[in-house]
Amino acid sequence: MIEHAFFGATQNGERIEQYTITNRNGVRASMMTLGASLVSLVLPIAGGEVDVCLGYDTPKDYLLHHNYMGSICGRFANRIRNGRFSLNGTEHRLPVNNAPNHLHGGFVGFSFRIWDASVTGENSVTFSRLSPDNEEQYPGNLNVRVTYTLGDDNVLSLHYEAVSDADTILNLTNHPYWNLNGHGSGDAMEHTLMIPATYFCPTDAAALVTGEITPVANTPFDFRTPHSIRSSMDLDQKQLSFGRGYDHCYLLDGAQPIRLTGNKTGITLEIATDMPGVHLYTANQLYSHIGKGGAVYEAYGSLALETEQIPDAPNCPQFPSAILKAGEPFSSVTSYRFIF
Repeated sequence: MIEHAFFGATQNGERIEQYTITNRNGVRASMMTLGASLVSLVLPIAGGEVDVCLGYDTPKDYLLHHNYMGSICGRFANRIRNGRFSLNGTEHRLPVNNAPNHLHGGFVGFSFRIWDASVTGENSVTFSRLSPDNEEQYPGNLNVRVTYTLGDDNVLSLHYEAVSDADTILNLTNHPYWNLNGHGSGDAMEHTLMIPATYFCPTDAAALVTGEITPVANTPFDFRTPHSIRSSMDLDQKQLSFGRGYDHCYLLDGAQPIRLTGNKTGITLEIATDMPGVHLYTANQLYSHIGKGGAVYEAYGSLALETEQIPDAPNCPQFPSAILKAGEPFSSVTSYRFIF
């Protein structure tokens, strides 16, 4: 079942619509046209309903806080060094909105745009938009679609599709903040995490990858065996000291899913993707403020697991290519399975 409602409006009066998909088990996923964002993910557990996805009650809050809460990030998610990359012998200069780097598509990336939306199945909603040539200084007219589908198997899948009329770069991700004990329930660092990755990408003090690919073995970045996040989060370790926590990309080994389990509810989230990497962010810089329903959101009270191309890939030929050729269709699927 899909319900459609008015979520709110921007200061310029642009309407923002919300779509809610409910499956036969009572799981509800709500998305809105601002940023094609995931607004809530409600699970009917034994003790009552729990919303495991952070969010806000009004468009104003989404636009004010600029933390990409639940949104689709693009045209290039994550960071690009100094906002510069070369393509076909031409240097392109992107806005530097996370000095000294470009982050998540620029000052007005996909997360802060109003998307078109349509119901495309009994349990699917598709968000789409045209990103015109030179939007945030990216080359090419890019048509992009993201389809959310919620199955009766309690899997929320996101199908990303895009095509450009000129060569460009592309890195699409969704940026939900998860707390499987319930949004606003406090610290999330006792969650158990498993990331099937033998290598991760070290960063510099500005949270940008250095270009190195480093084994996780014998480091705080080894989540190949499930354990609590806090048990390995040594903030005195050089890499973790830069951002006071995890803000790093892992190169996934293969098809084995990422697993996250709430320490209080026992809810498990399995994330499967065909993307080469996943970025672990432990909400280190999420300052204390009020979220939806009056909940208090603070640093380390949630985490993001962003499936993605490797950050700064356009400047690092050793990483998988993030170039999208003119007329070549892009397609990728990330799925979120909830076990409760």
